[in-house]
Amino acid sequence: MKLHKEGYSIILTSLVIFTLLESLVFYFFFQSNTSVLFYVLLLIPVTLFVLIVQFFRLPKRDFSYRQGNVLCPADGKVVVIEEVEETEYFKDRRIQVSIFMSPLNVHANFNPVSGTIQYAKYHPGLFLVAWHPKSSTENERTTFVTKTDDGNELLFRQIAGALARRICFYVKEGQKVNAGEEFGFIKFGSRIDIFLPLHAKINVSLNQKVQGQITNIAEI
Repeated sequence: MKLHKEGYSIILTSLVIFTLLESLVFYFFFQSNTSVLFYVLLLIPVTLFVLIVQFFRLPKRDFSYRQGNVLCPADGKVVVIEEVEETEYFKDRRIQVSIFMSPLNVHANFNPVSGTIQYAKYHPGLFLVAWHPKSSTENERTTFVTKTDDGNELLFRQIAGALARRICFYVKEGQKVNAGEEFGFIKFGSRIDIFLPLHAKINVSLNQKVQGQITNIAEI
């Protein structure tokens, strides 16, 4: 387990702020007969700091991939499985699988398939709650399409949520990528949509908890 690079500055800043708060608590509240309030005020900054650190954790996982599989791009819960009209790139009917990431989940994002990035576009937008139906098309988001070696194209989309105010991504058009490798990070609550061809075999169900790199979302 290690900490993600996107969290270094936030963790350091939080450490300075929370250390200052703890010092103030000791200065103003510490007495020989300490009160319950003193311990509560001490515990709050520590708890918040632990939550921030765990948010930026980046576990090392062993995983396997074979062509035709679609690996889960993020930790979270499946909140959508439905046939929809994909209007940005394919402009046809696709099966949408959406994964909601709560603030307690690992927020690194992983390539679902191996291949070449055909399309990558960032869209500024709103910050609706990530499970809102319109968040896929109206929130801040980044869309990617990867073409596999056997010619299949897969669209997946990072979506900011009400708390997520920064989408990070590390791939570009024309880049070769490998399934399971990290391609981005979303800070705080967020969501990822995957758009699969209609013939895809879906291997997950609604409300199922899934793991990035590990869960086999579908076969195409």
